[in-house]
Amino acid sequence: MPTITGQNFIGGQRSGAGSVHLHSVDASTGETLPYTFVQATEAEVNAAVGAANSAFPAFRSLPATRRAEFLEAIADEIDALGDDFVAIVCRETALPAPRIQGERGRTSGQMRLFANVLRRGDFYGARIDQALPDRQPLPRADLRQCRIGVGPVAVFGASNFPLAFSTAGGDTASALAAGCPVVFKAHSGHMATAEQVALAIVRAAERTAMPAGVFNMIYGAGVGAALVKHPAIQAVGFTGSLSGGRALCDMAAARPQPIPVFAEMSSINPVLVLPQALLARGEQIARELGGSVMLGAGQFCTSPGLVLGIRS
Repeated sequence: MPTITGQNFIGGQRSGAGSVHLHSVDASTGETLPYTFVQATEAEVNAAVGAANSAFPAFRSLPATRRAEFLEAIADEIDALGDDFVAIVCRETALPAPRIQGERGRTSGQMRLFANVLRRGDFYGARIDQALPDRQPLPRADLRQCRIGVGPVAVFGASNFPLAFSTAGGDTASALAAGCPVVFKAHSGHMATAEQVALAIVRAAERTAMPAGVFNMIYGAGVGAALVKHPAIQAVGFTGSLSGGRALCDMAAARPQPIPVFAEMSSINPVLVLPQALLARGEQIARELGGSVMLGAGQFCTSPGLVLGIRS
């Protein structure tokens, strides 16, 4: 397994200019893990966005099949992450190895799914309305339209899915598929995991000759606002709490040029327990509710957040 340096990924290079050092912990014991990560400075945030912005014209202009090759290469690299990688993820998250192995397959599967979409080509939504010069009362101009990438995308890693909704998760996969370079903000709960996945993405980018700034990753708790407010960022992907997502939405809306935030922000999932069900299988319902609340260390978005019991 490659050495974990804890430096930021900027334009195909590593950078650790900051003085704020961060550590992840063993989620089961609270023990500090032996890795040091360097919080990105404002200059490094700007450099990461600048690298993504510089890569954007060339990356968006690539044939869809080339971007598909890139996504498939990422999937291959993720599948090749071995037992030592799984062990790191387990330590940072307290999730069991079978769950991480399954999520690794889901993560690479997402990349291949988007690669298939790229190869089909229908994502362009191409439309041609030919000119009607003789139309009355006014002629119609020749109209052509299709979907294109908007620019660099900021993606925030989720805590509850350290692979499938994080460094190489669905937001990153969809942005890269659309031709949008990514600046990824690593989640502080599993930074070693994020680094290993980022290295896999970088290897895939090098194998497929992608522009150097196609993927960038920064560490730190205080870098999100600067990232979202940067004028070159054109969209945000976020999975996390309502308060965190709401703050990002407000920042994005307050920009001189507002940008969209694609956010999955918490859930409530009310469960209604009826009197006859309680009488017939009350203990079973209690066990099932407890199991659902604690599924995946209590981190599943399907966890019941509101249980309503009817007295009579």
